[in-house]
Amino acid sequence: MKIVVGLSGGVDSSVTAYLLQQQGHEVVALFMRNWNDASVTLEDECPWIEDSNDALMVAQKLGIPFQVIDMSELYKERIVDYMFAEYEKGRTPNPDVLCNREVKFDVFMKTAMSLGADKVATGHYARVNSTFDENGKEIFHLLAGKDNNKDQSYFLCQLSQDQLSKALFPIGELTKPQVREIAKEIGLVTADKKDSQGLCFIGKVSLPQFLQQQLKPNEGEIVEIFSDSPLFTQEKPEFSSKENELEFLSQKIHYKKSDGKVIGKHQGAQFFTIGQSKGLGIGGHKESCFIVSRDMENNIIFVGEGHSFPGLHKKALKVDNSELHWVREDLKLANGESMEVMARFRYRQTLQKATIYQFENAFYMEFEELQSAIAEGQFASWYIDDELLGSGVIA
Repeated sequence: MKIVVGLSGGVDSSVTAYLLQQQGHEVVALFMRNWNDASVTLEDECPWIEDSNDALMVAQKLGIPFQVIDMSELYKERIVDYMFAEYEKGRTPNPDVLCNREVKFDVFMKTAMSLGADKVATGHYARVNSTFDENGKEIFHLLAGKDNNKDQSYFLCQLSQDQLSKALFPIGELTKPQVREIAKEIGLVTADKKDSQGLCFIGKVSLPQFLQQQLKPNEGEIVEIFSDSPLFTQEKPEFSSKENELEFLSQKIHYKKSDGKVIGKHQGAQFFTIGQSKGLGIGGHKESCFIVSRDMENNIIFVGEGHSFPGLHKKALKVDNSELHWVREDLKLANGESMEVMARFRYRQTLQKATIYQFENAFYMEFEELQSAIAEGQFASWYIDDELLGSGVIA
């Protein structure tokens, strides 16, 4: 079988290429150049050059063909521009999820197929297998990686059956220490290389720094809302249906400046996200203050003190039907149906017990316990056992 590996210059993709070679496959390495604007990297570093050199050394060590493909224009168009637009609207997008859906398993995969590949492999800590239904149709299952600390199935939550049918994740059965051990044993240059902590498409740069270099600062006010605010003591109304109740539970509170007290200034609401506590420059509180809402129109950030602040927690979230995606299309809920699942709405979040509901107007997820910092624009994903069934953008 001919397999194209997305060789990123890290240890995970390096070991992926090695394992496939050991299985007797014809392996070809492609390195994606994703970003070429050095003005937003740290300390004049040029991570893609360092990474491509490491990827080349790995390919040479394994004796496999190596090629660099420039995808920087595509990244700018499909990921970067989208990300800025979302932040300006007051939403919190996940560039890594988009990167997999729009680039690695779309354009990159199509490029690999045009080179005669049967499958595309990446160094994700996830697994894919397949079964056949009663009609003989093959159904692909996206499973969590065996290493609970590194499971990256969440980042693949927008993939389709067609994309999964051509995808391989060889290190999904291994733990990170096992992957590093293999790399050391065979003398790969990436064996001790640190994991990238930056953005999926830039490298060693943090999201706040990147946003500040791309979006214009705009001074606004920080308003503190207090936990004894009448906004939190309103009586729960009577509901005529479960759908009405879920709509109520998933609604965000619309704060006004007059609901609290101005306690500081910020440089632009678009630079912050719900649940953030760092970088606010707020003093004089026993506990940290957390962002509970952003008024993009008036450029106001609303904060509340402490992890238990009532405005930080919600019992349910909503997904517009247009932004709903089922990996397992055969398990898709019909109007009025519900399903008990385990769910998360951010990477590394412990899976939470929830029930999902499908209605004609929208999709809802109701959690067994209150959840902190649910932010619009994030991806909510749901599982049964260790299989990811679907995801959606939080409305």
